[in-house]
Amino acid sequence: MTTAVYRHDACLHHVMPDGHPEQIARLESIYDALDDDSFAGLSMRSAPLCKDDDILLCHPAHYLDRLRANAPAAGLIALDADTHMSAGTFEAAQRAVGGNIAAVDAVLSGDARNAFVATRPPGHHAEQATPMGFCLFGNVAIAARHAMERHGLERVTIVDFDVHHGNGTQALLWNERRAQFISSHQSPLWPGSGSENETGGHNNIWNYPLPPHSDGAHMRKVYEDEIFPSISRFNPQLILISAGFDAHAADPLAQLNWQTEDFAWLTQQICDLASVHCDGRVVSTLEGGYDLRALAAATAAHVKVLMESAA
Repeated sequence: MTTAVYRHDACLHHVMPDGHPEQIARLESIYDALDDDSFAGLSMRSAPLCKDDDILLCHPAHYLDRLRANAPAAGLIALDADTHMSAGTFEAAQRAVGGNIAAVDAVLSGDARNAFVATRPPGHHAEQATPMGFCLFGNVAIAARHAMERHGLERVTIVDFDVHHGNGTQALLWNERRAQFISSHQSPLWPGSGSENETGGHNNIWNYPLPPHSDGAHMRKVYEDEIFPSISRFNPQLILISAGFDAHAADPLAQLNWQTEDFAWLTQQICDLASVHCDGRVVSTLEGGYDLRALAAATAAHVKVLMESAA
């Protein structure tokens, strides 16, 4: 079996203001890293355009219509202080959703063992009708709903290790008893959500705030003592990952001190759990990560483990 990587050059045409951390160069650095000969075994695939019905799995029609209508023919518009649209943004967001849909289809059909979706804009901060935190659509939440509604899965786990809390994924799946949402994140930190008492409509939300300046050893203990056992109890049929690499010590937007090997370790543990519970089925999606060298190195380490687990 193989690891599929979904990407599309349309995601390089999502332009943000000069100096914005969620820049085109993020994806370019990842593409350069994965184009190395050591990743020759990857199955590189084009992220398709999603359908409107895919987005409507999590977002209301009026929100989709508003974003489509607001898409500028040229220049930039601000949706909030941090989130912008350019002429290429709407297609990029459609490719991000479409890549996740295609990745779930490939993994559940057995066409790939696991998958990584290398697209932008990210998605885990987008709420039902509110773009925020560089995100327009809830890519991973939509992937989860697709797996449940269209493939009939009854238990899907989402592991979000981005340094910022995935408030959007939490909101979109708050009342979804079939989805287990787990987020480890720095606290205090923007967006300010993600406390341990936010447990969802069916005790399906699991938040693990990590203190600023804590390191990979602290993260590993939290995952080993609490998170991995909770995943095992849930016994998922598919594991989705919101793969943010901004917990890296080099990242400028937060204050956790993970190293590249910590991301590799965490990926390996998740893949091992997937091998036990769901025949290795994992779909991972890029979220944050804003130091270009650290992002490329951590993503490469993450994908390398996916490849080794798929072999």
